[in-house]
Parts: sequence; structure tokens; C-alpha cells
Amino acid sequence: MASKAVSERKPVPKNTLRYSIVIPAYNEEANIRPTIETLAGALRSEQIPFELVIVNDNSKDGTPRVVEEAMREYPEIRLVHNTPPGGLGRAVRFGLQHFTGDVVAVVMADLSDDPKDVVRCYRKIEEGYDCAFGSRFIRGSRVSHYPRLKLLFNRIGNLVIRIMFRTRHNDMTNAFKVYRRRVIEAISPLHACHFNITIEMSLSALIRGFSIATIPIGWSGRTWGQSNLRIRQMGRRYLATLLMIWFERILILDDVLADMPDAERQ
Repeated sequence: MASKAVSERKPVPKNTLRYSIVIPAYNEEANIRPTIETLAGALRSEQIPFELVIVNDNSKDGTPRVVEEAMREYPEIRLVHNTPPGGLGRAVRFGLQHFTGDVVAVVMADLSDDPKDVVRCYRKIEEGYDCAFGSRFIRGSRVSHYPRLKLLFNRIGNLVIRIMFRTRHNDMTNAFKVYRRRVIEAISPLHACHFNITIEMSLSALIRGFSIATIPIGWSGRTWGQSNLRIRQMGRRYLATLLMIWFERILILDDVLADMPDAERQ
């Protein structure tokens, strides 16, 4: 499914858009190399021009060393180092300051996202969409090893989002999403410092009327290490971000749209 486009979708020739993959990494020593290999393999096989922007988010293990070793084999890698304080949102924001492509995806370093879906979202952008959102909860999706408590909070949170923003998109909290550069420019500056960056980016694009394609994706819980998402700590941050963008839509959306370039409001 796709949301109403703010402008006419214009397909582009295949594989002409440079694809940037922003990968925030905190203590992912065991996961980052397989993530690099599977992503690079999928993108190379499709002959998609790409870069992997790996953001070392103040890791205390050997994550930077593993990435530096991989750079000898994968020249598409760019390693950047986020400065303290850390946090997923800060790492994503830092990565978005350094990507050079026409299209950018945020992909987790823990092998939870399927590289085939990274390619499929890129194809949706080629079709002319401004954004491509992966959903774990529509027909054709595949989900495994999702902790029950987190799944419960996910479904409740996304139901609240659907009601508040009157949208059919049902997985706005998922980090894996793809955006044209102009979308990132329109929704910047971003403010979220932690996992709430996921809804700040997706909802900011939604209320600005960018065209969005949603595809079913495969998702698997991490195979090594511990998730850095803490439900109690993040609840207040998600709520603050949710209310901030809701009030933005209700009270000052006219000003938000007025600040966008004319070409994006046609």
C-alpha cells in the first residue's frame, strides 16, 4: 500500500540512484561483519551503486577493528565515529550527516533486517516513491524471535499512531525505512536521541505528504548480544516524540509545508 503522494511519482532509470546504507553500531563485534557481507553481497549482485556508512556509536568492544578489517575487502564502507553521548538516535543523525547518496536507508547492525528487503525498498524508490517503509505486520511479512512483551507494546503503540495520524501504515516504529535525500532534508533537523528516532523520521515524512510505499519484510531477533532498547526508559521518549509531531501536524502544519521547496509541494 502507499500513501497519497505530495507530487507525481516519476520513475527513474534502473540503478542510477546511489544508495547509502546508514548502520548504527554499538558493541556489534560479532554481528557487524556478517551484516556487511550480506548487505554488500545483495547490493553488488543487483549492481546497485552503494555505500555503507557505519556509525561506531562509542563501542566498547572490537566493533571498529572488525569494520576496519572489512574495509580492505569492501571499499564501499565508510566508518565514522559518533562522539559521546551515544544513543541510537544520535548515531542515526550522525550517519545522516555523512551519507552521500541519492537514497538512504537505516539498517540495524544485528542481522535483524533482510538484505533482500533493502533491495526491494530501493526498487520502490526507483518507481518514483519518496519513501519505502518495511512492515513486519502485513500479509507476506515474516517475523521470528520477537520478545512477547516488546511485541505487545509495539502493537499498542502502532495502533495509537494509526488513530492519531489517521494512517494505514502499521509499523511506524520499525527502524528499517528508506528515504530520498530530499525527504531527509525536509524533515531535518531531527531531535530524537534514542530509539524514538524511528517514529520521528517516519511521522515527519508522513505529515509532510511524501509518497510512501509499504512492503512486507522479514525480520528476526538478534542472534548475538543484547538489544539496547529498554521499554521503561523509552516509553516516555516515544510519547514525547509522538506528541511533538502530532501537535506539529495539528497546530503548525501550514508553516511546515510553507518551508518546503515548491517542487516538493506540487
